[in-house]
Amino acid sequence: MLYPLLLKAPLKDYIWGGKKLKTEYNKKTELENVAESWELACHRDGHSIILNGEAAGMELESYIALKGDRVVGAHAARFSYFPILIKLLDSEQDLSVQVHPDNDYALRVEGEYGKTEFWYVVDCEPGASLIYGLNREVTRDELRQRIEDKTLLEVCNRVPVKPGDAFLIEAGTLHSIGGGITVAEIQQNSNTTYRVYDYGRLDKNGKPRELHVDKALDVVSLKPSPKPSALPPNLLFAEYDMKQLVSCEYFTVHEFNLHGRCHLLSDRSSFQSIMVLDGLMELECRTGYETLEKGASVFVPADYGEYWIRGNGKFLLTTV
Repeated sequence: MLYPLLLKAPLKDYIWGGKKLKTEYNKKTELENVAESWELACHRDGHSIILNGEAAGMELESYIALKGDRVVGAHAARFSYFPILIKLLDSEQDLSVQVHPDNDYALRVEGEYGKTEFWYVVDCEPGASLIYGLNREVTRDELRQRIEDKTLLEVCNRVPVKPGDAFLIEAGTLHSIGGGITVAEIQQNSNTTYRVYDYGRLDKNGKPRELHVDKALDVVSLKPSPKPSALPPNLLFAEYDMKQLVSCEYFTVHEFNLHGRCHLLSDRSSFQSIMVLDGLMELECRTGYETLEKGASVFVPADYGEYWIRGNGKFLLTTV
C-alpha cells in the first residue's frame, strides 16, 4: 500500500558549511559542520532513506523501482532518471563561484544530466548577498583572463538578499551563494559543478580546491542574467497562505504559510515533496498521522489522493 514517506537526508560536510542544519533543522549527525542536507535524493552521490512504515530502512530509489512509475507520476515518468534533487544549504562562508552545464553538454562530457536550479532564501544575516550572473556582457577571453588574474568578482552581479527572495539559476549562469545564508534548493538531479573561483581556500588536506576553468568556459553564459521576476501575491485562505515561487520544465514549487489546516491532493501527474522550513506540523492521511518538525521532508506518492497538514509554520511543496 502506498503512503507518505518520511525521509532521512544524506548530509554533506563541505568546507563552507556551518552548524545551523544541526542546531535549527534537527539534522542528527556526528559531522562537525553540515553544508548540505539532501532532502529528496535519488543520486549516485546520495540517497534518501525511508524512515516510516513498511518500507522503513529502504532507499527511496529502490522503493520507486519496486513500485514503478505510478509512484512518481506521469510527468516524472517522462524522464529516464528521477528528475529532481532537493537540498537545504547552510552557507556559513561564501560558496565558490561556479557554473553548471546544460543537458547536452553534461550528458556528453559527464554522463549525467545538466543542472538548472532554484534558490529560495529561507534565512540570512543582515547584509548577506549572492552572485547571480554577470553585471555586464564579457568575452570568453576576458573571462578567462579575469579568472587567471583573480579579478573575476569585478564582473559578477552581486545581489543583496532577504528571507523569501527567490532565484531561478538556469544552466550556464555564473553564481555563488554568499556567507550567512540558508537556502532551499530545488534542482535537476545532477551533481556536476564547475568551479572558477574559490577565494584562495584550502581543502582539508591543505591544498587548493580543484578549479574547472576550461569546462566552465565551454558552458558559461557571457551575458548578464535577467532580473528575477517579481513573485505573485499570496493567495489567502482561511487557514493558510500560498503562492507559486517558480515553474519551469523540470519542477514547480509553492510556498505555504500555515496557521491551521490545509487540504492537499496528490494526483496521477506527479509525486509531491513537502519540506518543512519552520514550525511544527502534523500530516494526516488515511494510514495515520506523522509529526513534522522543522527540517522534515516527506515524499507523497503520485495518485495517493487527499491528505491534510495542520499546525503553524512554513513549508515548500514541489512537484514535477
